[in-house]
Amino acid sequence: MPRPRNCRRVGFLPQATYYKPRGIPLAALQSVNLSVDEVEAIRLTDLEGLYQADAAEKMNISRQKLGRILESAHKKIADALTNGKAISIEGGPFELAIPVPPPVPPMPGPLPGPPFGRGRGGHGRHGRRGR
Repeated sequence: MPRPRNCRRVGFLPQATYYKPRGIPLAALQSVNLSVDEVEAIRLTDLEGLYQADAAEKMNISRQKLGRILESAHKKIADALTNGKAISIEGGPFELAIPVPPPVPPMPGPLPGPPFGRGRGGHGRHGRRGR
């Protein structure tokens, strides 16, 4: 039985998920599929300039696995660029790394002073008896 896959931690989701050569109808194009974790690996190493070990740690995978993901992504991108194919970004085993929000401060307790209205129990100036 194969080992269960580790979910790759991803720090962002791309805004655009499809790229195609200009001037060629979409119906006439072949497409290459990049997974979200492949795009994250390229972003961390090529765009942010992290070493593979540091990028792998951020993605919660081994350095060797990151190397294999990068190799696959680079081949797919090179194929799309040299052969005029579209690039689709979708899928793959990943979990979105959402920053933990800061703790919410506790609400202040009740304010000092009479609860409601004037005087006792909120029944006006003279209470219930009305003078």
